[in-house]
Amino acid sequence: MPVRPILTWPDPRLATPCLPVGDEDVSSLAIDMLDTMYNAPGRGLAAPQVGVLKRLFVMDVTWKEGTPDPRIVINPQILWRSEDTVAGPEGCLSLPGISTEVTRARQIRMGWTDQHGRAQEETLTGFAAICAQHENDHLDGLVTFDRLSPDQRIAAQAAYLHRPLA
Repeated sequence: MPVRPILTWPDPRLATPCLPVGDEDVSSLAIDMLDTMYNAPGRGLAAPQVGVLKRLFVMDVTWKEGTPDPRIVINPQILWRSEDTVAGPEGCLSLPGISTEVTRARQIRMGWTDQHGRAQEETLTGFAAICAQHENDHLDGLVTFDRLSPDQRIAAQAAYLHRPLA
């Protein structure tokens, strides 16, 4: 399947909340997104990052360690977040060359529909929880800059805008 171009900030589509996936078939989009994510190489990719404003993301948090576990997540809902949080650096395929320190829930309970139309629900911990929260933010029109204090955001945006281009 084709690798799609990844939008970069400040493209306005990255700040637009997405619509739910309805009855449409998103299987080829999801496969394209997985191919795009692996090619980037990333661990997660949300539909708005490829210009599709639908509530869909893909993630595979283990493939770089040699054990692929791709997930196609349609219409996700974070049902619960732990009060216990963790702060750490996050990169983003739509913010190439920059990493920001983001605080997230250490554990979440997420419900979604898989590519076969089956309802799924799972408690995610560690990096899987962080990745799912990051990708879900994209579906709500948020990037990591939106999770920073005003001063941190100004500094991160300046660093991004003045980064060396490859």
